Amino acid sequence: MSANEDCLNKQCDLPDIANEPHSGPNARLNWVGMSEIEMPVFLLNGKQERIQSVARVQAYVNLTDPESKGIHMSRLYLSVDEMLSEDTLTPALLRQVVESFAASHIGISDSAYLECRVDFFERRKSLKSDNTGWKTYKVRPIVSLRKGVINTELCVEVPYSSTCPCSAALARDLIQQGFQSQFGEQEAVDFDAVHQWLGTTAGISATPHSQRSMAQVRVKLNDSVNDLPISRLIDQIENALQTPVQAAVKREDEQEFARLNASNLMFCEDAARRLYMALDQDNTLDDFWIRVNHMESLHPHNAVSVVVKGIEEGYRDDPREFPH
Repeated sequence: MSANEDCLNKQCDLPDIANEPHSGPNARLNWVGMSEIEMPVFLLNGKQERIQSVARVQAYVNLTDPESKGIHMSRLYLSVDEMLSEDTLTPALLRQVVESFAASHIGISDSAYLECRVDFFERRKSLKSDNTGWKTYKVRPIVSLRKGVINTELCVEVPYSSTCPCSAALARDLIQQGFQSQFGEQEAVDFDAVHQWLGTTAGISATPHSQRSMAQVRVKLNDSVNDLPISRLIDQIENALQTPVQAAVKREDEQEFARLNASNLMFCEDAARRLYMALDQDNTLDDFWIRVNHMESLHPHNAVSVVVKGIEEGYRDDPREFPH
């Protein structure tokens, strides 16, 4: 029998430096753990169908014992693997995971944090045609345990189109000037001539600038919410803004998209206010933070607006992307 086989048979103790006395500076640590843990996860779409995606997970506990050398990171990983990779992500499941983090570190930790960054795929119907296409939304379920209180949050990023009201007014002014130049000296204007002129590049001599924009929304879910309301939150955002980007597009869809943009001219301030009104009416959300980003086609910088629900001890009006 080899020495290795003898060691295995005798269940020799492997060295564990984590159990050796700690030397060096002592301090309590706010969070210790792992980020970018790749894990297959299951989510429910708007039709309550189970879909699979890949999550990049952050798992942490705090370290309250300054004399402790460190935490047991393998326990965090095993909890994530055992609990997230098989069952559908729900608020209840995510809460169980952070509770298991804390339970596996009794005596050295009393807080825990879990975040899953997921690409949420869902088929979305085209505006006019019978086509559907896959759209991807960046989603983050977040659950934290602090001082015995669990908070369940959901972040989502929703792309949309925004057309500048100022640019639209300036474009209309140029079209009016063109009309004046073409027909201003005529005593009577022929309908067919105007109709034909409007269909030319001279008739529409200017168009307003629009840009792909992004709504970043973070909400705190009420304890009564049983499922992660990803599709519902996306619908609320897109319905409020009215100009969702499209996947499968035929000509009739593109024309409807142009009509919707013209009917929903928006500065970033307008978009933020629309979202505020929509989310403020949802009694399943205890709090929300909204940031809209208009990636300007006129400027080399973005136009940004931020708004929070405004409750006491709620989300701060932090302009950084997805603040804690």
